Amino acid sequence: MTAATYQYVDLPDASVVTTRALLTARENISDTVAARAMMCIHGGAGFGKTLAVNICLRGLEPHEDVRKITFRARPTARAVRYELFTALDLAGEPPRHPSEFDRLLKTALAERPRTFLVDEAQWLNGEAFEYFRYLWDEPSTQLAIIFVGGEGCHTVLRREPMLSSRIFIWQHFTRLTPSEVLEAIPLFHPVWADADADDITFADQHAAHGNFRAWAQLTAHTRTALTRTGRPRVDQELLRWAFSRLA
Repeated sequence: MTAATYQYVDLPDASVVTTRALLTARENISDTVAARAMMCIHGGAGFGKTLAVNICLRGLEPHEDVRKITFRARPTARAVRYELFTALDLAGEPPRHPSEFDRLLKTALAERPRTFLVDEAQWLNGEAFEYFRYLWDEPSTQLAIIFVGGEGCHTVLRREPMLSSRIFIWQHFTRLTPSEVLEAIPLFHPVWADADADDITFADQHAAHGNFRAWAQLTAHTRTALTRTGRPRVDQELLRWAFSRLA
């Protein structure tokens, strides 16, 4: 499967690689949605969490109504209400009073099964997480929730026993191991398809460190270097030039 934009880098010819983590996420998300449950996918920046979840949820459409919410700052429960109002494409003006707002959201969420992808969930505090639990606990709502975030997401969730006890599946994304790098990276982009394994290992040890976002950045610079030098394939001299742009 081709990805037009891969981990915040516009990288032509990049492909989504079916790693072990992505396969696990696909199974976990499918089970969570089927159970109308909540799950948490967490891990360091650039490890491929959001990309994997987007790919997996895309596979559920159009049979599943998936709505994505992304937070960029620490929201209050009031801010969460407004984000949900927007994500659900509700008509009219948002209610002014919290109780009225809650009734509106519960009514909308009871209409049919829905799945929320809550990205950048490390920004959520206990109050915001609790509001999602409040809606999910409502017997009439048919809601599955997938929280995706950095390690802070896992930490905050674990501090909230009422919510933590309701998380159906936890999945921790980690760096690619050296052996996974050698399996995945030649499939990731044509730049690496015929590269020596030693050069891929060299690139991982000095620059990418098992991080898919770092691999995407390194690949973009390596692609530029190949074009400018006219060299047919990657070598360590060319890689050192690419590393200099990442320092």
